[in-house]
Amino acid sequence: MSSRRSRQSSASVSRISDDQIIELVSKLRQLLPEIRNRRSDKVSASKVLQETCNYIRSLHREVDDLSERLSRLLATIDADSAEAAIIRSLIM
Repeated sequence: MSSRRSRQSSASVSRISDDQIIELVSKLRQLLPEIRNRRSDKVSASKVLQETCNYIRSLHREVDDLSERLSRLLATIDADSAEAAIIRSLIM
């Protein structure tokens, strides 16, 4: 019985309230360019979550692309050059 009660109380502590979910979805909405630039505020939570996933995937692709471009750039310059030192200082 006490085991069951402790599971219930810990479950209720870790639950997120509806108001917290609404607030988090609102914060996500403000971060997403696709949704933030729309005139209408009528975007469902599921759409916000879907757009969030799409945006994160897009950012991952962009990071991968920039990493590849940086690798190609570094391969074309002398590792001991001033340009290489500047690039290393920027990425560290």
